[in-house]
Amino acid sequence: MSQGSHEEGRILMPWERVLDRVLTPFEEFIHHQTTGGILLLSAALLALLVANSPLGPAYQHLLHAKIAFQLGDWKLSLSLHHWINDGLMTFFFFLVGLEIKRELLVGELSDLRQAAIPAIAALGGMLVPAAIYALTVHDPLGARGWGIPMATDIAFAVSALVILGRRIPSGLITFLVALAIVDDLGAVIVIAVFYTEHLALLPLAVAAGLLLLLIGFNLGGIRHPLPYFVVGALMWLAMLQSGIHATIAGVLLALTIPSRPKYDPQSFSRGIDELMKHFRSHDRGDGNILGNQRQFSILQAVEQRAQSAATPLQRMEHNLHHPVGLLVMPLFALANAGIPLGLSELHQALGSSILLGVAAGLVLGKLAGVVLFTWVAVRLGIGRLPAGTDFRHIVGVGLLAGIGFTMSIFITELAFSGHAQALTFAKSGILLASLAAGIGGYLWLRFAVPVPPDRTIS
Repeated sequence: MSQGSHEEGRILMPWERVLDRVLTPFEEFIHHQTTGGILLLSAALLALLVANSPLGPAYQHLLHAKIAFQLGDWKLSLSLHHWINDGLMTFFFFLVGLEIKRELLVGELSDLRQAAIPAIAALGGMLVPAAIYALTVHDPLGARGWGIPMATDIAFAVSALVILGRRIPSGLITFLVALAIVDDLGAVIVIAVFYTEHLALLPLAVAAGLLLLLIGFNLGGIRHPLPYFVVGALMWLAMLQSGIHATIAGVLLALTIPSRPKYDPQSFSRGIDELMKHFRSHDRGDGNILGNQRQFSILQAVEQRAQSAATPLQRMEHNLHHPVGLLVMPLFALANAGIPLGLSELHQALGSSILLGVAAGLVLGKLAGVVLFTWVAVRLGIGRLPAGTDFRHIVGVGLLAGIGFTMSIFITELAFSGHAQALTFAKSGILLASLAAGIGGYLWLRFAVPVPPDRTIS
């Protein structure tokens, strides 16, 4: 058996070095902030290609295939499309809820004066697009889509800013993230309040009781994730039957997740110091921990204490970013972006008031709403622009806010469920508008906005 080499206390086996050289670039890609946006775009393009290829009928058949779970007389049967939109996307909304809670507690939204400008900008970026859509689309079916252009896709929008790198003041990224978080909160409220057609009171009462139980867990000091996820799953089932979209259960569950750690930083530090003293005192000098059960037990205690020093909210948000960004959202794009774009469909779509309303709302409405409401708020002295920015930067943010991919498509599925042609028109508008807004925002910030002196690119 070949022996490994020691490098700064690390024991490296021969194949381990080779594997490290292969995995490190991949890990860097996975951890890169733009990866979620790249995978989401790739999945959307793949869905479009498949839907408009000879595989299109098989793609549609697969999405409508039923998947059932049965336990005795109880049975839950949904299509693959619904399992993705109603089930997997609950994890996306759970992550959104965790981000909203963190921002309200300690982030950009925790200080009312600091949060005022991005919050007001987000409000303008919701109201003006909805108004433009309502003025553009008049038929009763089409009018249901007024909420579609209200949403901003945070993954794509932030990715565009990150790509610009040092050309962008750091405060502008913070501004856009805060705006997108408020935008997500607005979208959740719109979905819960305005896209609920009927209410089943008994399941709704059950969901409310389970929510109270989750709040009781929080107040009682329960920090282990398992009870929250078990009751959260039951709440999801109740919401599924209640008439309110089941994914809202993810947001409600997130708001009950504890935000306080078991150990404060000082107590954690003292405890770790004591454990490390014990660890060193049991070192037998042979460099082999496999036979040193005492040191192994101490390492387990260190790991448990480290887990308890972070809040459950932090741990869950950190652990969910990759599964949601690398799996849930690409699957959502694969299941929802595949629309037929033949010449006849494209001709019909381009002549549709739904496409026009969505595109105008996302591109023009977001830009006008974000810039106008921000300008009014600054003029009234409600708050200030982020350091190093001016209204040229806000114009860029207004354009990027028009990338409405994920949440806009989600609202489209609710607004036009069962209406294939309206779904195609609206999704075509979202794709065209998101492309135009993304390219327009990038080019504006790249060429029309000067690089800050302290961030000059060498």
